[in-house]
Amino acid sequence: MLASFVAGTIDQLLFAGLKSRHLALRHLAVAGKVVIIDEAHAYDTYMSVYLDQVLSWLGAYRVPVVVLSATLPADRRRRLLHAYAGSGPEADEGANAPGTVYPLVTGVVPGGAPVERHPGASGRATDVVLERLDDDLGRLAGRLDAESAGGGCVLVVRNTVARVLETARVLRARFGDDAVTVAHSRFVDLDRAAKDRELLERFGPPDRANRPEERHFVVASQVAEQSLDVDFDLLVSDLCPVDLLLQRMGRLHRHQRGENQSERPERLRTARCLLTGADWGGPAADVPVPVRGSVAVYGRYLLLRSAAALLPHLAGGGRPVRLPGDISVLVQRAYGTAPLGPASWAERMDDARAQFDAHRADQADRASVFRLGDVGKPGRPLFGWVAAGVGDADDSRAGKAQVRDSRESLEVVVVQRRGDGTLATLPWLPPDGRDRKRAGLELPQDQAPTSFAARTAASCGLRLPAQFSSPQVMDRAIAELEQLYLPAWQGKDCPWLAGQLILALDEHCQTRLAGFSLHYSPSDGLEVTRDECG
Repeated sequence: MLASFVAGTIDQLLFAGLKSRHLALRHLAVAGKVVIIDEAHAYDTYMSVYLDQVLSWLGAYRVPVVVLSATLPADRRRRLLHAYAGSGPEADEGANAPGTVYPLVTGVVPGGAPVERHPGASGRATDVVLERLDDDLGRLAGRLDAESAGGGCVLVVRNTVARVLETARVLRARFGDDAVTVAHSRFVDLDRAAKDRELLERFGPPDRANRPEERHFVVASQVAEQSLDVDFDLLVSDLCPVDLLLQRMGRLHRHQRGENQSERPERLRTARCLLTGADWGGPAADVPVPVRGSVAVYGRYLLLRSAAALLPHLAGGGRPVRLPGDISVLVQRAYGTAPLGPASWAERMDDARAQFDAHRADQADRASVFRLGDVGKPGRPLFGWVAAGVGDADDSRAGKAQVRDSRESLEVVVVQRRGDGTLATLPWLPPDGRDRKRAGLELPQDQAPTSFAARTAASCGLRLPAQFSSPQVMDRAIAELEQLYLPAWQGKDCPWLAGQLILALDEHCQTRLAGFSLHYSPSDGLEVTRDECG
């Protein structure tokens, strides 16, 4: 962070709001920079507690900050502005009421009032027809068969990796293995980067992409929501918070392909999104029931508010969602406090709101325990500003857990144990970045691997899923992983692998860990199932 130019995760910035050792160096690192925060809508209440505090210090240091988001609720925008300016809500009373103007640029200087500017839109606009679809894999496969009969590229976004893999299996059985690509977060780093390149090469901008001639289906988790400039003819999405759904819609007819999209298959020249992942219950007055995995990820309240905000577009004959014109309208409606949805939804909406508020309050309380104090008056010494702190905070899994409301997760380096007992990097990785015919690089156990081999192995880092986050399972997993302890890899001659937990797969890329069976493939990533005898 002390370098002149830094690109990093949000954790590195949030550490500046955490009472931890060497905090003064973290503040020194950001004090002379311009700070750019991307995708600001993606941070939950827990992380926002730290972000707001960091912004208040950056404002005091007069550090320029640029916060970017295509789908930021008005209330959250106000809180970010107040934190940086060091002012209360009364400073912009009436000036920042939820509006529908898009795009919007809001600026503020420390101690000042926000100023809004409304630049002209880019001129690119897309009307997206939104339609409910029952959450049935057989029905989904049949619908996609009909929609893509004339060809086309379809993106299916699921809210959990389990649903991604389940959907991919069904679609492969219907359309063949070559017609389906899987993308999610459970790939080792090198495979994840290769997936991103493949998606860009096949579904990116028209002047660079080599789109499949036959119909193709990409089944992805939230990794497809942002950062990738990819373009699809049809979108299928699980019900999710409306701002994230709008991000997903941004991958639909993203680029102009011929006059009036004439280069797309005739049936897919109108941008359409099939919304699934819920039991819709028939008439619009029935409260939708989101699938369990989506509730676990996003909470019931935000899903119901999003469904209610989308009702005018979902009902029979409802008008299309107009991008970008409807972005602010839908986001402010879904994240506002006014009653939303049919009267018959009110009771369940109120119950979900109570759970949501309790969860946010709990997040804020827990985050504030080790949060850095408020900015003091100029000249006030910093003695004691990290008293009762967390000690060391770094880029480890334990350090990141301090500024994220998530269980501590296990990160491993994935290698392969061959039949003769030797260790090697994963066999499909190209040692020189080009030759894909060679098997993996050997990793000697009695001495440090070559720098290139060690670096290649370290590039196969993987975060194990939530099944391994409970204390009991994590302790068991660590104990089993530590059985593969290689002293030769721990010294200064092997900095890439020193201190890493090594997960060794067999020749079939399988293993068992802490009562779970693990299988990894470059096409589907990591699959985890519980052992019957686990």
